[in-house]
Amino acid sequence: MMRLFALIFIGIVLSAKVYAEDLLETTELSRRALSMPMPLLDSEQKLGQFAAGRSLFNQMWVIAPSSDEDIDGLGPLYNSISCLACHSGNGRGHAPDGPTEKMRSMLVRLSIPGENPFHSEPHLVYGGQLQEFAVPGVPAEGRAEIHYEYSTIALSEGETVTLRKPSIKLVNPGYGEFGEVLTSARIGPALVGMGLVEMIDKQEILSWQDADDANADGISGRVNWIIDDATLTRKIGRFGYKASIVSLNEQIASAFQADLGLTSALFPEENCSDVQLACQQAVSGGKPELTAEQLQAVSFYLQFLAVPAPRDQSKPEVIRGRAVFDEAGCTACHRPQIKTSSTAKPAAFANRLIAPYSDYLLHDMGEELSDHRPDSGATGAEWRTAPLWGIGLAEKVGDRVGYLHDGRATTLLEAILWHGGEGQKSRDGVINMPKADRDALLQFLKSL
Repeated sequence: MMRLFALIFIGIVLSAKVYAEDLLETTELSRRALSMPMPLLDSEQKLGQFAAGRSLFNQMWVIAPSSDEDIDGLGPLYNSISCLACHSGNGRGHAPDGPTEKMRSMLVRLSIPGENPFHSEPHLVYGGQLQEFAVPGVPAEGRAEIHYEYSTIALSEGETVTLRKPSIKLVNPGYGEFGEVLTSARIGPALVGMGLVEMIDKQEILSWQDADDANADGISGRVNWIIDDATLTRKIGRFGYKASIVSLNEQIASAFQADLGLTSALFPEENCSDVQLACQQAVSGGKPELTAEQLQAVSFYLQFLAVPAPRDQSKPEVIRGRAVFDEAGCTACHRPQIKTSSTAKPAAFANRLIAPYSDYLLHDMGEELSDHRPDSGATGAEWRTAPLWGIGLAEKVGDRVGYLHDGRATTLLEAILWHGGEGQKSRDGVINMPKADRDALLQFLKSL
């Protein structure tokens, strides 16, 4: 049976590569593995556009007014001074190891409790995200401390793993007590493949929905429908840990506004609440601070980041691990292939089989992973299936990385062991399988 699954998966991977590897993938294995342009960018003009976007992505923005108006406008409230700070090498961020360590590639979302299990309102004073830094003359909002509770879990054949469960404590409030507030910590995710995600065929995602678990397999993924304010139409959320953002441009612009305090045509307001008067009166870097051309440049860069080609696919342990991945039920959510739309733009993205290992649906991951905070149509326990492409290069690209939305897991095995809810059966299977199978499974994930 395992051999049969392995052969099926080899066929899937090979068929996907026929469509994708020539134009979309990179075989780079250095620290730049997640920062390469797709081979389809075959002209100096296109590579120049890519380089221009990369420069803005890496740019350390400054406070207005400055001698260089193109890169000022940071703040007044902010978390980082560059995109790179949270996405080093376009890879994953990490969580602090304890309350005394500052957040470097993590942020904390805020909201106030409400009756709607799918939506919540921003904090009346502190807004939707804690801003730990501010320009001179403006009080910062405060700081978040991460505290951990440790536990040990026993696996088959005597193996044990220590897990850490985080909790957040808000301290040093800059605008009065925080009061009753819901929090959710988020590390910066890896960024490869975002341009392709936007082009996935809508019907493919819809075909995998099973909100009521009609087939009784324990998996009940659902689309997060997002209302487009401009057109008042429903669109599929594809981006973010809660699948709460529809388009790549919106994802980029929202991060600039919330994380760096840079306004754009999509998010024209500074992230100052009504009571943060000094914030409201601070000097602006322009209206908007991020020009349409700059937003387009960063979008072009992220759209055309090459996806890492899978590695070592013919090695026996990787073949075995791929079969274990399927037999454990992981492919029910981490779909190994998906097709882009026939109308995708650019045309090179159309009708492609790609392998993100996600279904882009929301799944209930259980109480232990719940942040108990409704968010844009998702309950506290629901999370978008995390794409796995490039995950095996995470530690090659970053000196220190975390897994899951809040970085609590420091290894891939720890991340698996936190799966509950719809992932509980697969998690239990990993716990109880022979150690050799578990090791092979991890080798397969590291080959992606």
